[in-house]
This record gives sequence, C-alpha cells and structure tokens, in this order.
Amino acid sequence: MTPLVLASTSRYRRELLARFGLPFTVDRPDVDESPRPGESPPDLARRLAEAKAREVARRHPGAWVLGSDQVADRDGLPLGKPGERDTAFRQLAAASGREVRFHTAFCLVRDEDPAFAGLDETRVRFRTLDNDAILRYLDAEQPYDCAGSFKCEGLGISLFEAIENRDPTALVGLPLIAVADALRRAGYRLP
Repeated sequence: MTPLVLASTSRYRRELLARFGLPFTVDRPDVDESPRPGESPPDLARRLAEAKAREVARRHPGAWVLGSDQVADRDGLPLGKPGERDTAFRQLAAASGREVRFHTAFCLVRDEDPAFAGLDETRVRFRTLDNDAILRYLDAEQPYDCAGSFKCEGLGISLFEAIENRDPTALVGLPLIAVADALRRAGYRLP
C-alpha cells in the first residue's frame, strides 16, 4: 500500500482520518497561513490545503499526502483560531444571533500526480448568546485551537440554532465523505 501522510498536526483531523482504518503518519506543514489581499475565505481554505499537502509531499516522495484547512467566515471576513480567551469571547459575541460559514478544504497529492481536492461549506446559525453563556462555555471547553471558538462535537453544539451541511465531519475539520472518494481514486481500498 502506498504510504499515506496527513499534513497536519491537528488532533481532530488525525482522529477523523483514523476512522478509515488506514495506516498513516503525520507531518507538520510549514506554511504561512496569512490571507492574501482580497482573497475570499473559500479560496484561502483551498490554497492552504494544497500548499500544506505539497509542502509535506516534497519530504515524502511517492507517498500520498493529505492537506486540509478550515476557514471560518463571518460576512466574508475570515476568522482564525482564537488562541486565547479574550479573542474567543469576541468571536462568539460577534457570532451571536448570526450565521457563520465554515469552508473546509482538502487536497490529496502525490509527487507530480494530479491532485484530488474538494471544499465543503457548513453554515452555522448561532442562537443569541449573552455574555454569561459565552463565558460558561469558554470555561467548560476552552476551544482556543478551533476556528470560530467552539467544538461542535462537544458542548459547543449548545451554542447553535442550526447547522446546515452535506458532511457532518467537515465542521470538525475534514470532510470525510469527499476524502473517502479521493482516497479510493488514489487506490486505497475502503468500503
């Protein structure tokens, strides 16, 4: 079997990819994640997913390398991972009562072979959140490494009115329905 490398150190992506039961290794990509002037959130997610995959693929000749990126988008403006409590509070307060879109891209590459890539969009409608609810949530989950400042697979689900998507795993960090198709096309045997 051709080696498979996940170009990410995200534990969420690692756990998602492990669902397939395929052996894989992990390698940290070294990519500048700054948006380019005028770059839309979906374009940023696609560019970074491919850049991460290609950067790691250079170190792993012959392996298939899976890169991914997720960009949260409120009114066309990208939201990054908060990193700390104050930023997370501001992100959740600004999302209160509004819709935030999450663009989750992936790219599977091997050497000079054509890439398999995809993009999933998830729309999250936040319920109206008061300051106390936001602080209780942040104290409980500390989602500072998550785009949008929440973990939908945990208590973060209580912050929403609705989630609209094609693939429920995309919001966690990797659109497994499309990734499974790409892996099959690359020659991996999945059910």
